[in-house]
Amino acid sequence: MYVMLTQKLSKGFKSWKAMAEANAEKIKGFKGKVLYAGAHADDDNSMVVIMHYESKDGLMAFKNDEELTKARQEAGALTETTVMTILSDDALTDFPN
Repeated sequence: MYVMLTQKLSKGFKSWKAMAEANAEKIKGFKGKVLYAGAHADDDNSMVVIMHYESKDGLMAFKNDEELTKARQEAGALTETTVMTILSDDALTDFPN
């Protein structure tokens, strides 16, 4: 399943990126993968993340992991601004390849 997250940051994208890289094994454990994460070109404190999870269980484990939520907040993620949108599996990815 594909998921789009939008979120505001307080410390810019580099801080969030370092946190994500430090938690790579945890994200793998949820059977999740970041396909794209980046800040808006004109606002380093607004970001978009596109992820893929093998199942809804993995997504919910990510969403409900208190340790990871705390790490995200410490990296500047304003978690109260997070909007999670489930995307269609009928998608065009890695195109053209």
